[in-house]
Amino acid sequence: MVVKLVTDSVSDLPPEVAKEMDITVVPLNVHFGTETYKDGVELSTEEFYHKLDNSPVSPTTSAPAPGLFAEAFDRLAEKTNEILAVIVAQKLSATYDAALQGMKLMKKKCQVEVVDSTLGIMGEGLLLVELAKRALAGISLHELVTMTAKITPRIHNRITLDTLKYMAKGGRIGKAQALLGSVLKINPVIGIKDGEILPFAKMRSREKAREWMYEFAANFSRVKALAVECGTNMGEAKALAERIASVWPKVPIYMSKVSPVVGAHTGPGVLSVSVLEQGD
Repeated sequence: MVVKLVTDSVSDLPPEVAKEMDITVVPLNVHFGTETYKDGVELSTEEFYHKLDNSPVSPTTSAPAPGLFAEAFDRLAEKTNEILAVIVAQKLSATYDAALQGMKLMKKKCQVEVVDSTLGIMGEGLLLVELAKRALAGISLHELVTMTAKITPRIHNRITLDTLKYMAKGGRIGKAQALLGSVLKINPVIGIKDGEILPFAKMRSREKAREWMYEFAANFSRVKALAVECGTNMGEAKALAERIASVWPKVPIYMSKVSPVVGAHTGPGVLSVSVLEQGD
Protein backbone atom coordinates (compact mmCIF):
# COMPACT_ATOMS: atom_id res chain seq x y z
CA MET A 1 0.00 0.00 0.00
CA VAL A 2 1.14 3.55 -0.76
CA VAL A 3 1.93 5.83 2.19
CA LYS A 4 -0.61 8.66 2.42
CA LEU A 5 0.53 12.20 3.21
CA VAL A 6 -1.22 14.74 5.42
CA THR A 7 -0.30 18.37 6.00
CA ASP A 8 -1.80 21.66 7.18
CA SER A 9 -2.93 24.73 5.27
CA VAL A 10 0.17 26.75 6.24
CA SER A 11 1.99 24.73 3.55
CA ASP A 12 0.23 26.94 0.95
CA LEU A 13 0.11 24.06 -1.52
CA PRO A 14 -1.87 25.02 -4.63
CA PRO A 15 -5.07 22.90 -4.56
CA GLU A 16 -4.30 21.32 -7.92
CA VAL A 17 -0.86 20.21 -6.68
CA ALA A 18 -2.29 18.73 -3.47
CA LYS A 19 -4.86 16.84 -5.55
CA GLU A 20 -2.34 15.58 -8.10
CA MET A 21 0.08 14.45 -5.39
CA ASP A 22 -2.71 12.94 -3.23
CA ILE A 23 -1.86 15.13 -0.22
CA THR A 24 -4.60 15.70 2.38
CA VAL A 25 -4.62 19.27 3.72
CA VAL A 26 -6.10 19.95 7.18
CA PRO A 27 -7.13 23.63 7.49
CA LEU A 28 -6.23 25.92 10.36
CA ASN A 29 -8.75 28.53 11.57
CA VAL A 30 -9.01 32.25 10.89
CA HIS A 31 -11.05 34.37 13.32
CA PHE A 32 -12.58 37.81 12.82
CA GLY A 33 -14.06 38.56 16.21
CA THR A 34 -16.72 35.89 16.83
CA GLU A 35 -16.63 34.65 13.22
CA THR A 36 -14.48 31.57 12.54
CA TYR A 37 -13.49 30.26 9.11
CA LYS A 38 -11.62 27.15 8.00
CA ASP A 39 -8.52 28.37 6.21
CA GLY A 40 -8.85 28.16 2.43
CA VAL A 41 -12.08 26.15 2.72
CA GLU A 42 -14.60 28.66 4.05
CA LEU A 43 -12.47 31.72 3.29
CA SER A 44 -10.36 32.25 0.17
CA THR A 45 -7.28 34.46 0.02
CA GLU A 46 -9.23 37.11 -1.90
CA GLU A 47 -12.13 37.05 0.56
CA PHE A 48 -9.71 37.25 3.46
CA TYR A 49 -7.95 40.38 2.21
CA HIS A 50 -11.32 42.01 1.51
CA LYS A 51 -12.31 41.36 5.13
CA LEU A 52 -8.91 42.54 6.33
CA ASP A 53 -9.53 45.89 4.62
CA ASN A 54 -13.10 46.24 5.87
CA SER A 55 -13.34 44.53 9.24
CA PRO A 56 -13.19 46.66 12.42
CA VAL A 57 -11.33 43.84 14.19
CA SER A 58 -7.94 42.33 13.41
CA PRO A 59 -7.86 38.66 12.43
CA THR A 60 -6.41 35.97 14.67
CA THR A 61 -5.57 32.36 13.89
CA SER A 62 -5.64 29.01 15.65
CA ALA A 63 -4.59 25.42 15.07
CA PRO A 64 -7.07 22.84 13.79
CA ALA A 65 -9.02 20.88 16.38
CA PRO A 66 -7.33 17.50 17.02
CA GLY A 67 -10.57 15.88 15.89
CA LEU A 68 -10.03 17.20 12.36
CA PHE A 69 -6.72 15.37 12.17
CA ALA A 70 -8.33 12.24 13.63
CA GLU A 71 -11.03 12.37 10.94
CA ALA A 72 -8.43 12.80 8.19
CA PHE A 73 -6.32 9.94 9.54
CA ASP A 74 -9.35 7.64 9.86
CA ARG A 75 -10.47 8.37 6.27
CA LEU A 76 -7.01 7.58 4.94
CA ALA A 77 -6.72 4.46 7.12
CA GLU A 78 -9.44 2.92 4.93
CA LYS A 79 -7.00 3.11 1.99
CA THR A 80 -3.59 2.51 3.58
CA ASN A 81 -1.85 1.19 6.68
CA GLU A 82 0.81 3.94 6.77
CA ILE A 83 0.34 7.73 7.06
CA LEU A 84 2.92 10.51 7.26
CA ALA A 85 1.81 13.90 8.59
CA VAL A 86 4.24 16.72 7.78
CA ILE A 87 3.35 19.76 9.84
CA VAL A 88 4.27 23.46 10.04
CA ALA A 89 7.13 24.28 12.42
CA GLN A 90 6.20 23.48 16.01
CA LYS A 91 7.83 26.73 17.18
CA LEU A 92 5.39 28.72 15.03
CA SER A 93 2.09 26.93 15.63
CA ALA A 94 0.23 24.53 17.91
CA THR A 95 -0.75 22.51 14.83
CA TYR A 96 1.94 19.88 15.45
CA ASP A 97 0.51 19.18 18.91
CA ALA A 98 -3.01 19.02 17.44
CA ALA A 99 -1.84 16.39 14.94
CA LEU A 100 -0.27 14.31 17.73
CA GLN A 101 -3.50 14.51 19.72
CA GLY A 102 -5.47 13.64 16.60
CA MET A 103 -3.40 10.50 16.17
CA LYS A 104 -4.42 9.38 19.67
CA LEU A 105 -8.10 10.03 18.88
CA MET A 106 -8.12 7.77 15.82
CA LYS A 107 -10.73 5.01 15.73
CA LYS A 108 -9.08 2.91 13.03
CA LYS A 109 -5.77 1.05 13.22
CA CYS A 110 -2.99 2.56 11.13
CA GLN A 111 0.66 3.45 11.61
CA VAL A 112 0.94 7.25 11.72
CA GLU A 113 4.10 9.34 11.97
CA VAL A 114 3.82 13.07 12.73
CA VAL A 115 6.87 15.10 11.70
CA ASP A 116 7.75 18.71 12.52
CA SER A 117 8.83 20.13 9.15
CA THR A 118 10.57 23.09 10.87
CA LEU A 119 9.27 24.99 7.83
CA GLY A 120 6.21 26.93 6.70
CA ILE A 121 4.49 28.28 3.59
CA MET A 122 5.87 26.86 0.31
CA GLY A 123 9.12 25.77 1.94
CA GLU A 124 6.92 23.24 3.69
CA GLY A 125 5.07 22.79 0.41
CA LEU A 126 8.24 21.90 -1.53
CA LEU A 127 9.10 19.31 1.11
CA LEU A 128 5.67 17.74 0.73
CA VAL A 129 5.87 17.61 -3.06
CA GLU A 130 9.24 15.88 -2.84
CA LEU A 131 7.96 13.36 -0.30
CA ALA A 132 4.75 12.76 -2.27
CA LYS A 133 6.71 11.84 -5.40
CA ARG A 134 8.58 9.22 -3.41
CA ALA A 135 5.47 7.95 -1.63
CA LEU A 136 3.71 7.45 -4.96
CA ALA A 137 6.78 5.52 -6.13
CA GLY A 138 6.27 3.07 -3.26
CA ILE A 139 8.78 4.25 -0.66
CA SER A 140 7.99 3.01 2.86
CA LEU A 141 6.94 5.18 5.80
CA HIS A 142 10.23 4.59 7.63
CA GLU A 143 12.22 5.62 4.55
CA LEU A 144 10.09 8.73 4.07
CA VAL A 145 10.69 9.85 7.66
CA THR A 146 14.44 9.38 7.15
CA MET A 147 14.29 11.30 3.87
CA THR A 148 12.45 14.18 5.55
CA ALA A 149 15.43 14.82 7.81
CA LYS A 150 17.74 14.80 4.78
CA ILE A 151 15.60 17.03 2.54
CA THR A 152 14.68 19.71 5.08
CA PRO A 153 18.19 21.26 5.34
CA ARG A 154 18.16 21.73 1.55
CA ILE A 155 15.06 23.94 1.65
CA HIS A 156 15.58 27.68 1.94
CA ASN A 157 12.92 30.36 2.18
CA ARG A 158 12.93 34.14 2.04
CA ILE A 159 10.00 36.50 2.48
CA THR A 160 9.69 40.23 1.94
CA LEU A 161 6.89 42.29 3.44
CA ASP A 162 5.56 45.83 3.18
CA THR A 163 5.39 45.96 6.96
CA LEU A 164 6.09 43.84 10.03
CA LYS A 165 3.04 45.15 11.91
CA TYR A 166 0.84 42.12 11.14
CA MET A 167 3.54 39.72 12.27
CA ALA A 168 4.14 41.71 15.44
CA LYS A 169 0.39 41.75 16.22
CA GLY A 170 0.15 38.01 15.71
CA GLY A 171 3.09 37.28 18.00
CA ARG A 172 5.01 35.38 15.29
CA ILE A 173 7.81 37.90 14.72
CA GLY A 174 10.53 36.01 16.60
CA LYS A 175 14.08 37.21 16.02
CA ALA A 176 12.85 39.47 13.20
CA GLN A 177 11.88 41.79 16.08
CA ALA A 178 15.29 43.39 15.48
CA LEU A 179 14.00 44.85 12.21
CA LEU A 180 11.25 46.81 13.98
CA GLY A 181 13.71 49.33 15.40
CA SER A 182 14.32 51.16 12.13
CA VAL A 183 12.80 54.64 11.93
CA LEU A 184 13.08 54.50 8.15
CA LYS A 185 10.46 52.86 5.97
CA ILE A 186 11.98 49.54 5.04
CA ASN A 187 11.04 46.38 3.21
CA PRO A 188 12.29 43.65 5.54
CA VAL A 189 13.51 40.31 4.23
CA ILE A 190 12.93 37.46 6.65
CA GLY A 191 12.95 33.69 6.42
CA ILE A 192 12.02 30.50 8.23
CA LYS A 193 15.01 28.44 9.35
CA ASP A 194 15.03 25.62 11.91
CA GLY A 195 11.47 26.50 12.83
CA GLU A 196 12.17 30.16 13.60
CA ILE A 197 11.53 33.43 11.79
CA LEU A 198 14.87 35.15 11.27
CA PRO A 199 15.86 38.56 9.83
CA PHE A 200 18.04 38.58 6.71
CA ALA A 201 18.00 42.07 5.22
CA LYS A 202 16.55 45.60 5.36
CA MET A 203 15.84 46.99 1.91
CA ARG A 204 15.00 50.64 1.27
CA SER A 205 12.42 49.96 -1.45
CA ARG A 206 10.17 47.24 -2.78
CA GLU A 207 12.18 47.18 -6.01
CA LYS A 208 15.41 46.52 -4.10
CA ALA A 209 13.67 43.84 -2.05
CA ARG A 210 12.53 42.09 -5.24
CA GLU A 211 16.07 42.27 -6.62
CA TRP A 212 17.40 40.77 -3.38
CA MET A 213 14.91 37.90 -3.70
CA TYR A 214 15.89 37.30 -7.32
CA GLU A 215 19.59 37.17 -6.47
CA PHE A 216 18.86 34.83 -3.57
CA ALA A 217 17.24 32.32 -5.94
CA ALA A 218 19.75 32.85 -8.76
CA ASN A 219 22.89 32.31 -6.71
CA PHE A 220 22.44 28.66 -5.77
CA SER A 221 24.73 26.23 -7.55
CA ARG A 222 22.12 23.48 -8.05
CA VAL A 223 18.35 23.73 -7.68
CA LYS A 224 15.71 20.98 -7.86
CA ALA A 225 12.49 22.98 -7.36
CA LEU A 226 11.31 26.52 -6.61
CA ALA A 227 8.19 28.26 -5.39
CA VAL A 228 7.09 31.88 -5.63
CA GLU A 229 4.06 33.09 -3.71
CA CYS A 230 2.31 36.32 -2.87
CA GLY A 231 -0.59 37.94 -1.09
CA THR A 232 -2.55 40.14 -3.49
CA ASN A 233 -0.05 40.98 -6.25
CA MET A 234 0.19 37.90 -8.46
CA GLY A 235 1.53 40.05 -11.30
CA GLU A 236 4.58 40.93 -9.22
CA ALA A 237 5.06 37.28 -8.25
CA LYS A 238 4.82 36.09 -11.86
CA ALA A 239 7.34 38.70 -13.01
CA LEU A 240 9.78 37.54 -10.33
CA ALA A 241 9.18 33.90 -11.27
CA GLU A 242 9.90 34.67 -14.93
CA ARG A 243 13.23 36.26 -14.01
CA ILE A 244 14.13 33.28 -11.86
CA ALA A 245 13.08 30.90 -14.65
CA SER A 246 15.59 32.56 -16.97
CA VAL A 247 18.32 31.35 -14.59
CA TRP A 248 16.77 27.93 -13.94
CA PRO A 249 14.85 27.14 -17.18
CA LYS A 250 14.53 23.39 -16.47
CA VAL A 251 13.51 23.69 -12.82
CA PRO A 252 9.79 23.55 -11.88
CA ILE A 253 8.50 26.73 -10.26
CA TYR A 254 5.29 26.44 -8.25
CA MET A 255 3.11 29.56 -8.05
CA SER A 256 0.94 30.05 -4.99
CA LYS A 257 -0.99 32.59 -2.95
CA VAL A 258 -0.48 32.61 0.79
CA SER A 259 -3.42 31.14 2.65
CA PRO A 260 -5.59 33.42 4.82
CA VAL A 261 -4.02 32.02 7.99
CA VAL A 262 -0.59 33.07 6.70
CA GLY A 263 -1.91 36.38 5.37
CA ALA A 264 -3.17 37.26 8.85
CA HIS A 265 0.48 37.45 9.94
CA THR A 266 2.06 38.87 6.77
CA GLY A 267 -0.48 41.32 5.39
CA PRO A 268 -1.26 41.71 1.68
CA GLY A 269 2.24 42.78 0.59
CA VAL A 270 3.95 39.44 1.15
CA LEU A 271 6.25 38.05 -1.56
CA SER A 272 8.13 34.82 -0.97
CA VAL A 273 10.67 32.60 -2.71
CA SER A 274 11.39 29.04 -1.58
CA VAL A 275 14.24 26.94 -2.97
CA LEU A 276 14.88 23.20 -2.81
CA GLU A 277 18.55 22.55 -3.49
CA GLN A 278 19.55 19.54 -5.55
CA GLY A 279 20.92 16.79 -3.32
CA ASP A 280 24.06 14.75 -3.85
